[in-house]
Amino acid sequence: MRRTLAGLLMAGALAASLGPTLAAQPPAGAGRSPAIPRLADGHPDMQGVWIHGTLTPFERPVDLGTKAFYTAEELRTVEAQIAARRNAARTTTRAGDVGGDNEAFVDSDYAWLSTRQTSLLVEPPDGRLPVRPDALKRAAVNLESRDDPETMSPWDRCITRGPTLMLPAGYNNGTRIVQTPGLVTLEAEMVHEVRVIPTDGRPHVAGHLRTWLGDPRGRWEGDTLVIDSTNFHDRGWISTHAGSGRLRGLPNSEALHVVERFTMTAADTIVYEMTVDDPAVYTRPWTVSVPLTRDDTYVIYEAACHEGNQAIELVLRGARFEERQVKSPPGKP
Repeated sequence: MRRTLAGLLMAGALAASLGPTLAAQPPAGAGRSPAIPRLADGHPDMQGVWIHGTLTPFERPVDLGTKAFYTAEELRTVEAQIAARRNAARTTTRAGDVGGDNEAFVDSDYAWLSTRQTSLLVEPPDGRLPVRPDALKRAAVNLESRDDPETMSPWDRCITRGPTLMLPAGYNNGTRIVQTPGLVTLEAEMVHEVRVIPTDGRPHVAGHLRTWLGDPRGRWEGDTLVIDSTNFHDRGWISTHAGSGRLRGLPNSEALHVVERFTMTAADTIVYEMTVDDPAVYTRPWTVSVPLTRDDTYVIYEAACHEGNQAIELVLRGARFEERQVKSPPGKP
């Protein structure tokens, strides 16, 4: 199973404002680039497997302020520091730490984005998540109580990785795109989730129908596929992966609104942008920009999460054992 992530490319355009409507689509071919493959209907042929792993952090380090890009020399220094931390982590052990996935299970050949941008988060300008303090407190409860079935990650429970499926993770950074008349299907390698997105102009479903991944509706704007998702329920996390920093563990509300833009800029490059708005969790909308690079050699295997998943049972059993030890220490009645 090849996990090559070299040659990540991306453009730095920011996402358009939220709230797009499903108005009549522009005629196929409007704003077309001759450098990309096309289907018979004139839209870009995005079909294939795309990967999006990267070393670039989700949020920008605070001390960088509004510095959006590194120089080539600065980036070499940053990459050296990351390599040193990785080497130290391989030889450092902590009491009670049973370790994590070894290198056979994780993507270890990430590259920094070729633009040298300092974070995936590109809006607000400081590259920092505009999260409300009370939402951070709820996230802390989720992350500190992961041995509780009520607060355990939906990823750990094999339910979903969350609505931000295109954010890079430690492994399984592949997505398969399939296009058919009136539909675009996105198959995420992680948790093997499949999103079927109508592009035929139909409206969103009724407001009382809510799901983990929302109700997506697509449309084309030139060579850009725009996906507008609403109708989320409030039982999930916006992100479950540690690489997403402060985003991890944050609950989303029913007001969550996600707009994604897939812009094909070359036969092997899609610029993916996602704008998230959830007034109950954030003080303003925020936007990330992540590259998708075509890799015809990358194989997406089934992510059989539930099958053989003993982690949940063992975590909960161990937590209950510890609770009994506190209530009745060994040697005492």
